[in-house]
Amino acid sequence: MAAYILRRLLLIIPTLWAIITINFFIIQIAPGGPVDQAIATMQGLDSNMSLQRISGSGGAETTTGNANASTYRGARGLDPQVIAEIEKRYGFDKPILVRYGIMLKNYLMFNFGNSLFRGRSVLGLIRERLPVSISLGIWSTLLIYLVSIPLGIRKAVKNGTKFDTWTSAAVIIGNAIPGFLFAVLLVVLFAGGSFLKIFPLRGLFSTNFDQLSFLGKIGDYFWHLVLPILAMVIGGFASLTMLTKNSFLDEINKQYVMTARSKGLTEKQVLWGHIFRNAMLIVIAGFPAAFISMFFTGSVLIEVIFSLEGLGLLGFESTMSRDYPVIFATLYIFTLMGLVLSLVSDLMYTIIDPRIDFEARR
Repeated sequence: MAAYILRRLLLIIPTLWAIITINFFIIQIAPGGPVDQAIATMQGLDSNMSLQRISGSGGAETTTGNANASTYRGARGLDPQVIAEIEKRYGFDKPILVRYGIMLKNYLMFNFGNSLFRGRSVLGLIRERLPVSISLGIWSTLLIYLVSIPLGIRKAVKNGTKFDTWTSAAVIIGNAIPGFLFAVLLVVLFAGGSFLKIFPLRGLFSTNFDQLSFLGKIGDYFWHLVLPILAMVIGGFASLTMLTKNSFLDEINKQYVMTARSKGLTEKQVLWGHIFRNAMLIVIAGFPAAFISMFFTGSVLIEVIFSLEGLGLLGFESTMSRDYPVIFATLYIFTLMGLVLSLVSDLMYTIIDPRIDFEARR
């Protein structure tokens, strides 16, 4: 097993390199880069004043694009020296392969440079937004699994009964409601929208968080997370519940289950001793994708509605503003975490079913 883990860890390096490289060069053909946006903001302004403003903004050496002034949209009428200064400030004055090499070197040391438009280090921005994304990702994923797996198992055991029917109706309704729409409903009902004002609407902590006791801080933290997590869970538990149910139903009808029953084992012994470890493999296989989805992509609208500044919102805003250092840094971290979680998922296979031996695979 140690050799398998080592091989997987070494495989992360070329995989991460390929993903970053492909995205780096794809960005080269994307219109509306930071130089274009800087030129757009300068139209109608005095060149000297604009140049001073550009020189005072944040920059990075890991950005993309390299062209002369005539290739930028809206550059007509501007002094070429001003355009050259903008390119230099944003790191566009270097050849593309040189910038690519600088990016790889910096990323090996987790040096992501500075944001182009926020005037701060990218690592500082990610560190600031990370607690929100970790909180939403971990607790929503944990709650989804704690609800969906027991419910799916129960539905499989009670397949065709009234319990299975009304829970299926509830699952279908939950799956049909978009998470952001349910979030708006929760705000209206419980966050002072039109009815009750039980839960806070903004932020992850209260303004007096530092003055609270240890237990008070824990209570305040979860008090702020109740509505966002509920909004994220409503759409996530449906698919996992049905996946668990169908996986267990598929195993229940197999020959080895009938053999176990014929040996005199009780239903609980058959379910937890034989069916469980086989049926749970497919459920565990989807854990990395579910966590990454909740951690990064699934929380953008939720973060907007509840005024939570997390990595999902940061990545979206950076994409819209073409803040390349932030885009590549978040992509780098997301990909790295996804690859590590994929390895963890494989290791969980051996815990659920010791018969699986990755070391024996060639």
